[in-house]
Amino acid sequence: MDVLRWLVDAFNSQWLLPGGQSLLIREVVGNVFGLASALGGMRRKVWAWPVGIVGNLLLLTVFLGSILNPAHSLPNLLGQAGRQVMFIAVAIYGWVRWRQAHADEGQITPRWAPNSARIGLILALVIGTVALTPLFRVLGSYEPVWADAWTFVGSLLATYGMAKGWTEFWLIWIAVDVVGVPLLFSAGYYATGFMYVFYGAFTAVGFIVWWRAQANAKPTIDTIMPDPRVAASDDNRD
Repeated sequence: MDVLRWLVDAFNSQWLLPGGQSLLIREVVGNVFGLASALGGMRRKVWAWPVGIVGNLLLLTVFLGSILNPAHSLPNLLGQAGRQVMFIAVAIYGWVRWRQAHADEGQITPRWAPNSARIGLILALVIGTVALTPLFRVLGSYEPVWADAWTFVGSLLATYGMAKGWTEFWLIWIAVDVVGVPLLFSAGYYATGFMYVFYGAFTAVGFIVWWRAQANAKPTIDTIMPDPRVAASDDNRD
């Protein structure tokens, strides 16, 4: 908590917006780090993960609202705050996995998720949203609570899919943005809301980039080299 409070104190300035609304500096800075991480992810760069973690820490202090800063006037979005913690945990996994892929292959190779994984992702998104909605409501999250739960679960699945190198993770982000943008605007988190609008277009581009990279990926050594058992069988027939 000491680190979070330091971030609150360091980026506690606000910009005043028309209509008496205010914009936290750390919300803007956190989303800038998030954008940089998304750009790195689209280019399949390992540094995307640690950069994203910095942004997650900043946004965690924003969505906890009055818990960390009693003077904070915006509502707590527990799903948004919780997903920042989740992002950090999954980012560590993705960081390690991409570093291994970078060492072995030079860069992670996008691929389609197997059908079983696709079904699992859809079920996890729906069931997770239904299960977490009453919990977030009891904890006092902002209404509509189901939207907060949807963005939390969807973000978890999208980040996990990115760590696995599944091209479909971009489509999950689009589903998150469709629900997350209205929620953030209604709660007064304008910087993050506008960033989500941009993310919506960006994720569509990212999906196309990964799709093309997957189509143009070089065959692995297993597909280039002949099976030695087949070669031996051919020699015996000769």
